[in-house]
Amino acid sequence: MNPQPPTATRPRPGTSRVAHHRLRAAWALVLLTTLCAELTFTAVAVPSTWVLLPLLLVMYGAGVLLVRELVVRAGTGWPGLVVLGVAYQVAEDGLGLQALNSPDMYGAADWGLRSLGVNWSYWESQIGVHLVLSVLLPVMIADLLFPALRGRSYLRTGGLVVTGALAVVGVLGLRAVVSATEDPGYHTPWGWTVGYLVLIALLGWVALRVLPRRRSPVGVRQDRQAPRPGVVGFVSMYLTMAFLTTLLPLGLGSDLLFGDAMSPQFRLVAAAMTAIPFGWVVLRWRSAANWSHSHRMWLIGGVLVSHTVFMMPASLVSAAIGLVTLGLELVLVRALGRHIRGRETAPAPLGAG
Repeated sequence: MNPQPPTATRPRPGTSRVAHHRLRAAWALVLLTTLCAELTFTAVAVPSTWVLLPLLLVMYGAGVLLVRELVVRAGTGWPGLVVLGVAYQVAEDGLGLQALNSPDMYGAADWGLRSLGVNWSYWESQIGVHLVLSVLLPVMIADLLFPALRGRSYLRTGGLVVTGALAVVGVLGLRAVVSATEDPGYHTPWGWTVGYLVLIALLGWVALRVLPRRRSPVGVRQDRQAPRPGVVGFVSMYLTMAFLTTLLPLGLGSDLLFGDAMSPQFRLVAAAMTAIPFGWVVLRWRSAANWSHSHRMWLIGGVLVSHTVFMMPASLVSAAIGLVTLGLELVLVRALGRHIRGRETAPAPLGAG
């Protein structure tokens, strides 16, 4: 008889189940980031966006999954996500779409301040949109869906390498497909291309090298109270709409809200004065003793609803698509809330300590 292999070489019980759980979480994040970033936003006003779904899944999904995995491995938490999320946005809009510099792409040069060959209003708007809707919100939802994997890697080293390669392919795909179609023949000046690469590297160094040494855990403040969940939802909905309408025309049309009543320079300042306090107040709420999953649901719902409504004035078709999208968003957010409540009230399995 052949001797049995040593115990140490046998797969541990439940190893395949854990690997499957991690794979499900990774795919969930890939789908969530594409859904939040484009399918409930740009696709409302531009339904043809669905044609690009395979490319979007690679670019958004692999890109944000890579960001999340690098941050988890470095242990930088939400600050690392913010910094590396900005790097991700620069790679997408600066290197891929080339929309940060193009004078013709999307008409972005006409939306606000353009100086030194850069569409500054568009850049600021996309930092907010992609940081929140492409990175932070999908990661938050994935953490709620897979709480056991919060702060843990979804991928092994090989999977991380493949994800990184796909993220690069996604950026190149944007340049070869979207940029070449929307603004054929345009190429970002080499000086700005090098500048974006340096900025991405610098942000990556800060997120993965500097922040891990300075991170301090966010503790719960017993003397601090968050408002009711409905108030959280209203504030997130209002401030999201205020940020978007300050920098972008409703439905990505031709006219900005309030027209010439605000100068392009003031719009940049006003948008920052909306976004930064919003981030600050969410941080305060998160540390409140009564902050709950219900608050998180309303926060997520407020942002999603607002950014979909923003696209609906584009046309009657967009309004109809937007209404359907809003209904689906509310159904999914409510389903997520029920799933979380059911998980919290489920009896512990027999033998659980």
